[in-house]
Amino acid sequence: MDEVILTYPGFYAIAIYRIAHALHRLGLPLLPRLLTELAHQRTGVDIHPGATIGRRFVIDHGTGVVIGETTLIGTGVKIYQGVTLGALQVQKDLADKKRHPTIEDEVVVYANATILGGNTVVGRGSIIAGNAFITHSIPPESMVTRRSEVRHREANVEFDELEYHI
Repeated sequence: MDEVILTYPGFYAIAIYRIAHALHRLGLPLLPRLLTELAHQRTGVDIHPGATIGRRFVIDHGTGVVIGETTLIGTGVKIYQGVTLGALQVQKDLADKKRHPTIEDEVVVYANATILGGNTVVGRGSIIAGNAFITHSIPPESMVTRRSEVRHREANVEFDELEYHI
């Protein structure tokens, strides 16, 4: 237990987030952001204090994780390094709207996956493969994979569009 508390960047970032989130809910404008930015500088994990994150949340490795302000994360969610839970667009007039995804309970999101949009919901018990790029909702108990295959490429021919399968 001491090793996790003292050395795991994901644990540190989540602990700081929990304090910052409580202060954010009290209406303090600057201190929560300062705390999460301190954690960001130290761990590479950027969690906005306005995000709502359930119990038993784990960030494994941590570096490069970004969780936006209006993100909703359920209970028992595990994410890996490089995951982005972000907005599809950044506009000042959208500041009071839900811009970031909802991740329901017991979801696993593997390294470098990107999930964008306020209407995007990843259903309970789903698994999102590494490097997936998601902008639409995923039904519960789904697995999003990226088909990897080796194909011969002609010289000077561009790569095909990446293929994702739900």
